[in-house]
Amino acid sequence: MNFILIFGPQAVGKMTVGHELEKITELKLFHNHMTIEMLYPIFGFGSELWRLTDQFRVDIFEAVSKSNLYGLIFTYVWAFDQQADCDFIEKICNIFESKGGQVYFVELEADLEERLKRNKTPHRLEHKPTKRDIERSESDLKRTMETYRLNSIEGEITRKNYIKITNTNLRSEEVAAIIKEKFDLK
Repeated sequence: MNFILIFGPQAVGKMTVGHELEKITELKLFHNHMTIEMLYPIFGFGSELWRLTDQFRVDIFEAVSKSNLYGLIFTYVWAFDQQADCDFIEKICNIFESKGGQVYFVELEADLEERLKRNKTPHRLEHKPTKRDIERSESDLKRTMETYRLNSIEGEITRKNYIKITNTNLRSEEVAAIIKEKFDLK
């Protein structure tokens, strides 16, 4: 079992890269908005949405880790300065590692100007209805960037299976190919 965690700030291209990686491997994509979009119409962005989102994700990871799937791609906005996020990452990695699975970290970073462009792409808006209010989405993107540290600092991630890609000027297909080759994914 392979678990590929693609993380980075909003609109950096995590889901789009995940879709491309899914096309060229036997991995399945479970992007972070799949649970958010399901719960948002009922709970809005309140605490119950986040509690249930985490619970659903853990349940899905548990089920996948016991399955005969080749592996799973998961996307996540990881606030490195928030202990709860670090604990969640540790918890989900442990689900796979405790069953002999391999965990791969893929960190994406891109400049703000590019992320603001990507925030409006048809692909993103198709899969993430809560991002369709562009004004609110852009405001949230900028606010979280000022409030949280959404990319690691050099040397912070010490895992063997880790790559950091600056994808400002790379197409999602190129990034997916880099990931596939780096981790020898089939």
